[in-house]
Amino acid sequence: MPEEKELVCVNCPKGCRIIVTMEGKKILSIKGYSCENGKQYAEEEMICPMRVLTTTVKINGAPLRVLPVMSNGPIPLERMEEAMEEVRKIHVDAPVKMNQVLVSHFLGTDVDLIASRSMTKKEA
Repeated sequence: MPEEKELVCVNCPKGCRIIVTMEGKKILSIKGYSCENGKQYAEEEMICPMRVLTTTVKINGAPLRVLPVMSNGPIPLERMEEAMEEVRKIHVDAPVKMNQVLVSHFLGTDVDLIASRSMTKKEA
């Protein structure tokens, strides 16, 4: 039996309300988008939702105890729990520069985990 789901597109400020009709994992129709980016967003969101990970990792020898980090691309939403388990194991040493790659090919993907700010060494 077909099911409808309403999404609000986040690709631009318009925020189109998109209606996706699905049967199982198959998309039957997509309505309400005003551009191809909206259609692509709806397809991805229904089949394999992706998110950019933003969080913190522990940092040694810095004025603060944690360093903000992010993935430099989206990873599958279904892998977020696994991603956070890996993040909890990460400890970096100061100094760190903004955009410095901390983990290459995070979770075996083409995405890196990077520092989202610089952090100096703590003065003694």
